[in-house]
Amino acid sequence: CSPGDFAGRSGSELVRQIKASSTKCINTLFGLSGQDAYRAFREAQMVTVAHALRDDAVHYPGDSRGSTAQLVLYLRAGYYVQWYSPSTVGSYGATLKGIVRAGLDVFFGNPNSSVVSDANGEVLAEAVTLVDSAQENARYIYVIERLLNGYNSAYDKYWWMLKAVNNVYVILFRGHQVPEFVAAVQADPSVLDTLNSFAEGHLDLLGTNRSHLTSNAGRELGRFLQHVSLQAKVRPLAKGLLGKSGMTGRTAPLWVGIAEMTDHYDRANCAYYDTCDLKERLARGVLTVHHTCSAGIRIRAQEMTAEQLSDTCASLMGQDAHFHNLVKDGNQPVANDYNSTIEVCVFDSRADYRTYAGAMFGINPNTGGMYLEGDPAAPGNQARFIAYEAEWVRPRFEIRNLNHEYTHYLDGRFNLYGGFRANISTPTIWWIEGLAEYVSYSYRKVTYTAAIAEAAQHTYALSTLWDTNYSHDTSRVYLWSYLAVRYMFEKHPGDIATVLGYYRTGNWNAARTFLTSTIGTRYDADWQVWLAATGKAGAEKAGAGGLR
Repeated sequence: CSPGDFAGRSGSELVRQIKASSTKCINTLFGLSGQDAYRAFREAQMVTVAHALRDDAVHYPGDSRGSTAQLVLYLRAGYYVQWYSPSTVGSYGATLKGIVRAGLDVFFGNPNSSVVSDANGEVLAEAVTLVDSAQENARYIYVIERLLNGYNSAYDKYWWMLKAVNNVYVILFRGHQVPEFVAAVQADPSVLDTLNSFAEGHLDLLGTNRSHLTSNAGRELGRFLQHVSLQAKVRPLAKGLLGKSGMTGRTAPLWVGIAEMTDHYDRANCAYYDTCDLKERLARGVLTVHHTCSAGIRIRAQEMTAEQLSDTCASLMGQDAHFHNLVKDGNQPVANDYNSTIEVCVFDSRADYRTYAGAMFGINPNTGGMYLEGDPAAPGNQARFIAYEAEWVRPRFEIRNLNHEYTHYLDGRFNLYGGFRANISTPTIWWIEGLAEYVSYSYRKVTYTAAIAEAAQHTYALSTLWDTNYSHDTSRVYLWSYLAVRYMFEKHPGDIATVLGYYRTGNWNAARTFLTSTIGTRYDADWQVWLAATGKAGAEKAGAGGLR
């Protein structure tokens, strides 16, 4: 699977290549750029594939024997790449729009697109997302209604069918950016009744692994409050669902999702919904445990025992000495950093984190935790990190990424001048995430099994990793950054001291020049030797049962 397999073909030859490829292969095409992106996804190529989808959909059998999933996924990849690189790929016009519509019309018009099975669900889920990719949100409102009205317990056996249902919320979420979609809902707001009926009729899903289906229905209903012409319709529906759910307990995902929408789009009427001062109410009602570890560390938690609080404090406070000894900062904060205290906010589970973290702290809740530095130069600023208990390891108590997130605080205070935006003005992710991983694992004396396994693959040159940013995959951002930082500490601590000298004064360009020019590729050969030794040692430990 390589870009040239697609960029070097056109017409029926391209279609044959797509159909012969796996969906895993097609997924890699979302990362194409430059001439590869143009050659694979220019409009003529997309029109060819859309024609193939239309022809294939006529005889769609309810599974991907005809490689329908690959065709749909290829079109999705093209729209994705073109959206972010229109000057490279070129514009898409009426010809493509018309033939994609024809393909989707035939697919959704085929009765087999409604078969309840994982084989159909995989194709259906991708087709639903393609509706949004092609900005055909208005045309396929009936598909949203069909899937929400059609859902029943038979779907629950099939992961892909559940994903297909949940993907209708993507059409709704992004539809607000498509004027035709908003106009269509204003002309016929029946989809709002569908959302309300789904949420109201499936309260039983709340508290299960399908909770998101119900909570997303409420959230997307509430999002229509942003349109003044629809507020009279949406307000009583939103209030009704709030009355059938609560801020805490099993129904909280629904309540919080709707409350967040009322707070964002209709705050002046908060008394009508009883959602005034939402963040403060959530803070009082959810993070009810308050504990002081030291003058610099405070914990706010949803539920922690005295022993758990004591152990967490000990872990955080013990990490300080390990960190300072490693980075040799003399226990001196960088200039103009007043973040002398850290607030650790701990939710009781991943589900609780996803329910509350966005509404309370304005963060993306689909993460493993997050450090919020704020403006360290502003007196009174409160640094905090948001985390949650890894409930899947119970009865053992563990706060996921506790020491990783605390390292971000220490790194920001003692190594990185200014706020986060300044810190990443040049590529510094190799250091920021690599140090957080390295300190977390070395302090806890835990072998980083996944990173050691990656070392044996020799995927990246060290000089390549200086350019890592958050657009790269998680393996590069975390595992390979860990390996880079560990290598530099073990083999070139003097260079680490030089880099930190620049970071601590905010001289990001000098640090960048030192890494890319002074060091450059000088260590790449030795890095490969080190990776081989590190990977071999890890494999030997694994064979002896030594890795944890």
